[in-house]
Amino acid sequence: MSDADTPRESKLLPDAIHTVVKPGTALLRLETTHARQGILDGAWWPRSRDIGAELPGLITALTEHLGPVTRVGLDTAAWEELPMRLIVDDRVVHIDSFPVGDDTVLITRGDRDHFSLLVVPPDATPDAARAAMARAVRADNVSQADQILIDTGRAHPIATEDP
Repeated sequence: MSDADTPRESKLLPDAIHTVVKPGTALLRLETTHARQGILDGAWWPRSRDIGAELPGLITALTEHLGPVTRVGLDTAAWEELPMRLIVDDRVVHIDSFPVGDDTVLITRGDRDHFSLLVVPPDATPDAARAAMARAVRADNVSQADQILIDTGRAHPIATEDP
C-alpha cells in the first residue's frame, strides 16, 4: 500500500502541543474544506477580557495559517471596550458585535470563509483549558462551545444572591 492509499489522519495538533497550552494560545484545526464536519475550528485562551490587548496576537497567529483576517465577530457583553476595528500588522480588521456568547469568536477570511473558535475563559485552570481546547479542535466534535466548557469543568459560575 502506497502513502497515497493510506487513509488521511485527522489534522489535529500533536499531543505535545496540548501539554504546553497557556493563556494567549490559539489551537486550530486547519482542515479548511467546504465540508468541515466539526462545529468549531479551533480554540483560543486569552489572558484577559481586554480585546485591544488580546486580539492582535490572535489575528497575527491566524493570519500566518489562514491568510489575512478581515473580520472578527465577538459578543459585546463579553469584552471590555469593543472597538469597531483594529489595525493589526498594517491591516484593518473590522470588529462585529454578534450575540454569540462569551465562549465563541467568529473569524472571517476573505468575503465568506468563516471560522468559529471556542474562547476559554481567561481565569480557567491549565487543566480545564487544555481539556476544552483539545476537545474543540477534534475534527469529530459536535458539541457547542458552551457545552464543552461545561463538560470540561470550566462553565461560567452561576451568580448567587447572598442570603
